[in-house]
Amino acid sequence: MNEPLPEPRNVGPIAGGHLRASDADREQVATVLSTAYAEGRLTREEHDERIDRLMAAKTFDDLIPITHDLVVVGTPAPIASRQPSSRFRIDIAGQSPESDKMIAIFGGATRTGKWRVRKNIQALALFGGIDLDLRDAVFEAPVVEISGFWCFGGLDIKVPEGIEVRDQTAGIFGGTDVSNIGDPAPGAPTLVIKGLSLFGGVSVHGPKPDKRRK
Repeated sequence: MNEPLPEPRNVGPIAGGHLRASDADREQVATVLSTAYAEGRLTREEHDERIDRLMAAKTFDDLIPITHDLVVVGTPAPIASRQPSSRFRIDIAGQSPESDKMIAIFGGATRTGKWRVRKNIQALALFGGIDLDLRDAVFEAPVVEISGFWCFGGLDIKVPEGIEVRDQTAGIFGGTDVSNIGDPAPGAPTLVIKGLSLFGGVSVHGPKPDKRRK
């Protein structure tokens, strides 16, 4: 009788796959996807589609198919050693269950330095502006979602090199500008932006090309 194949490590058990997946499990899967994209084993479209499935995953059974063709079965998987790049700070241990609310009405809101970026952020700007600097921030999840409404105001975000940015916003007499982002780096967090710009706008920009070369 043939012996059963060993399970892939750090991806989820073959048995008991109905168990709920944790944020740590999702972080490991996100790291595998980012690494596979950086190595050319996934196209951008494939990477984005699997990130969508990762964000919707509830159990181990949902996670396993996302990386089934990226993990070698029967050998010590190198997933655990592929930690996020040192330039990215991801601390899921201190994750807050509550959304971070940022409101700028006839004024402004600013976050800069080593502040904690929660998994979910709600941003409202009405005749005002919100400025977020993520370059030295600590991410509480591998996938961060910012949802908001910007009316006669805007959202300005500075991001570090290598971060994945996904623009899912809509604009009415407004819009979103994403520039100087470059390709995502292995282990980099993913920033998803959702919302509506009404006579307003969203700007996301990374370091300029000359600074990246330095």
